[in-house]
Amino acid sequence: MRPIYFLIFIAAITIFFMVELFNPFLKAMFVALLLAVATNSLTSFIELRLKSRAISTSIMTFTLGAIFFIPVMYCIFSFANFFNHIDQQILVKSFQNVKLWVENISDDFLFLKQQLNQILEKIDFAQVAKNILSIGAYLGKNSASFMIDMVMILIFFFFFTLYAKGLSTYIKDLLPIKKDDSITLFYESSNVMTVVLYSILVTAIFEGFLFGFFLTFFRYDGLLLGVLYGFASLIPVVGGIIMWLPIVIYEVVTGSISNAIVIAVYSILMISIFADTFAKPIIIKYINQKIVKTPTNVNEVFIFFSIVAGLSTFGFWGMIIGPAMVTFFISIMHLIKKYSDEIKDDIF
Repeated sequence: MRPIYFLIFIAAITIFFMVELFNPFLKAMFVALLLAVATNSLTSFIELRLKSRAISTSIMTFTLGAIFFIPVMYCIFSFANFFNHIDQQILVKSFQNVKLWVENISDDFLFLKQQLNQILEKIDFAQVAKNILSIGAYLGKNSASFMIDMVMILIFFFFFTLYAKGLSTYIKDLLPIKKDDSITLFYESSNVMTVVLYSILVTAIFEGFLFGFFLTFFRYDGLLLGVLYGFASLIPVVGGIIMWLPIVIYEVVTGSISNAIVIAVYSILMISIFADTFAKPIIIKYINQKIVKTPTNVNEVFIFFSIVAGLSTFGFWGMIIGPAMVTFFISIMHLIKKYSDEIKDDIF
């Protein structure tokens, strides 16, 4: 047996036990690695200005913590506090108001009135109230788990970013392909992930600000709703609707029809049409041309399906994992085609 075959066999067994050993941290490590790859160009830019890899890495780690950790924890604690202080009598009164509002619907909309009455009759309000009151305890219990995951991601991100050059060089030398091909493989994946991550973050912050700032004029918690809208905007097509539609319905139920119309029109025109349709492509184009080292052609359909698949499979972090996996797969397919063409040329 050749020594290389023996070493590959031992390496395969070792990798199996390494996966078992680090299984609780694999998702955090994978997300941290993808974030490190996606933010590598910005980290290098900061390092070039400050002349220190450690300082630039620390700045990027704190920045990611501020972007992901603080807003999510603010939402969790705000909702936990809200649900823990809900008065059940207020819930009963609100439910009765909804039933009264449905009863007062004009007979000109008889079909709608009958459908709403049937829905309300099927609702077990006692069970609904019980579930609502238990949400606060659920959020408080699971917020600790999220905090641990987030801290682990930031720790792994710090070390992956700090030793990025050494790790990337080692992995490229380890791959059994040409050096130029390994560099192309890494750069293509890195560029697409960079464009996807930065465009998602900038668009989410921009749309969240537009929504939250506007809602403050209607005495809502603009910060909370802005953060929630930013996260909701990560869901393609229907993301914004799941935020402004419930508020519009609430305004209608409470009798503020004019407020409901204004909020709906603003959300559709200013955010869904202007920000999402016109501003987002400009943001992607700017990031693609000014931030990444080698501009890449980002397909909107590709981004859409990879994000949807990632979110549905891996949850919140799927917005990064999905595009990364699909991009890496496509890059591998290109290299396979290249090597197969070379083999054909050698044969014929």
